[in-house]
Amino acid sequence: MSDLSKRSRRNRGLMSFASSIIAILIGLLFGFIILLVSHPDQAVDGFVTILRGGFFGGASSIGQMINIAVPIIMTGLSVGFAYRTGLFNIGTPGQFTTGAFAAIYIGSKWTFLPAPIHWVVAVLGAMLVGAVWGSIPGFLKAYRNVNEVISAIMLNYIGMYLVNMLVVETVYDQLRNQSRPVKAAAKIPTLGLAEAFKGSYLNMSILICIVFVIIVYIIVSKTTFGYELRAVGLNPFASRYAGINSKRSIVVSMVISGALAGIGGGLMYLGQTGVFLQVVDVLAPQGFNGIPVALLGLNNPIGIFFSGLFVASLTVGGYNLQLFEFTPEVIDMIIAVIIYCSAFTLLFKNLMEQLLAKRKAAAVKEEEER
Repeated sequence: MSDLSKRSRRNRGLMSFASSIIAILIGLLFGFIILLVSHPDQAVDGFVTILRGGFFGGASSIGQMINIAVPIIMTGLSVGFAYRTGLFNIGTPGQFTTGAFAAIYIGSKWTFLPAPIHWVVAVLGAMLVGAVWGSIPGFLKAYRNVNEVISAIMLNYIGMYLVNMLVVETVYDQLRNQSRPVKAAAKIPTLGLAEAFKGSYLNMSILICIVFVIIVYIIVSKTTFGYELRAVGLNPFASRYAGINSKRSIVVSMVISGALAGIGGGLMYLGQTGVFLQVVDVLAPQGFNGIPVALLGLNNPIGIFFSGLFVASLTVGGYNLQLFEFTPEVIDMIIAVIIYCSAFTLLFKNLMEQLLAKRKAAAVKEEEER
């Protein structure tokens, strides 16, 4: 690789990183303005609490932050993987929810499974169902040229209502309008993490999450298979001319993306204590939050991991805002603004690239005039 191409890649990386930082700063600024408007006397203390997040509240806060981060990192990986292959998987809420139901059903009903593998089979079931649900928009895109955004949005609602119906029919707790608890054998082991982070019920879900971050990074960046997927995303016509089966690549990409989101649902409902599938007509927020996490992490698996921790830390900081008498609605507004402002990351990146291109053209013109 020439020095020029290396420099160009480095400049693009720096611009991408700078655009994410700008998105974060703008989101934090909006949050501070909301605090000033709602409660001026405690705005500064509240803002500091947001910044401290889950990193400075002791072992319990760190554990809580990690529990929040795991499902949104997995859905972020789902969105990021599809995006790197030229697809926008906005169907993560449906894939997350259907995967979660599969894990809960297996964890509640398949009592014939021995304890050491019960939770493993439940997670694999979540992965399989999420993959099947993700394959539907993939097939429609590949063989009927149906825009994956439209089909995935429709499948989100189909998945939500289908899961509500299945929960009521199979694992329903009528008194609480939610799913029943899974069996103890189906709970993801803690490996001593719950004792180390007391009060957080932390388990090995974070370790499983890290493994998938590494796997996705290797697939996308270090394998021929990942290169073919990226090639189809960049130019499906040229990749087809080069002998790559673009239709197969589209379907496989959405299958893997859906599997990652389904695993996120399984890890959340099998790992966290006191978390159940509610029978309500609301799409899973963990699915949608994976979109800004992926954008903030520049669709890079390593970046997604750290952006997921960052968003989870802000969420914990938002919970702690109630110590300063801010209403829950204000907290939700701040978190929403900070998270979804990251969706403008690509806009900031494009603006910076245009600005640098204009400056470079002006410099070249000035050099020619001399």
